[in-house]
Amino acid sequence: MPLPLAEALQALPGLRLTVEAHGLMAKKALGQNFLLDTNITSKIIRLSLERQKKTSYEGDFVFEVGPGPGGLTRAVLSHNPEKLTVVEMDERCIAIMEDIKNKVGNKLEIINGNALEQNFACMDSAPRHIVSNLPYNISVPLLISWLKEMSSFASLTLMFQKEVAERITAPINSKDYGRISVLAQLTCHMTKLLDLNPECFVPAPKIWSSVLLFTPRTKQPTARQIKNIEHLTTLAFGQRRKMIRQSLKQIPEITSKLAALNIPDTYRAEQLTPEQYLALADML
Repeated sequence: MPLPLAEALQALPGLRLTVEAHGLMAKKALGQNFLLDTNITSKIIRLSLERQKKTSYEGDFVFEVGPGPGGLTRAVLSHNPEKLTVVEMDERCIAIMEDIKNKVGNKLEIINGNALEQNFACMDSAPRHIVSNLPYNISVPLLISWLKEMSSFASLTLMFQKEVAERITAPINSKDYGRISVLAQLTCHMTKLLDLNPECFVPAPKIWSSVLLFTPRTKQPTARQIKNIEHLTTLAFGQRRKMIRQSLKQIPEITSKLAALNIPDTYRAEQLTPEQYLALADML
């Protein structure tokens, strides 16, 4: 019979002991860098909840991608979600999750599979949250898939390479501003929770990491608007040195469409705001 949640979590061995017991050397092919400091994993979840004006996940469903040795897993469970579902491909990490499940029971569900093939927006009921130290090699495709369904989520608490986080949050007229910036800023309010030194991870990567909190905007773009925005931003940022009258020339009557929106056709891709891309998408 599972122990009470707090007692069950306390009964688990430390993360470093867990890693040693399961022979868990991070795999480069899976984009793994493990966070073994429970002070940091606890801080990530605490800051995320505070920014959401919450004290726990009570009554909410949480999904975690790539739990690894389970640092964030434990931190989420300590805030009493209705259920935490973890998605993991590495059999060694699945074994670690099974150890946790043996202690906490049905609070934890384990999916052995590819996160890119999961539709979290259709799993369980709202409120839904996603928490992840994202595998670096699939972080952007995963984020894009979730942004397209952002109305289905209460929050995303995600760790990226710092340079990727800077692209996501980049303002207009900056070198980092691009396709992912436009989509993220149209669908979400974003807050940086903290930056993490490479030495926080095992093995230590060569770059810093950043944790971002995404919460949905009240008004979300429609599926059609998102499709058109993706088309526009692919063209515009694919030739970002050119004026948009050139980079978007395959759009019928692009000059008159820009004029109707008071957007100078001499602008370049990084000079258009996310809202201007959305307005232009509505004209396609």
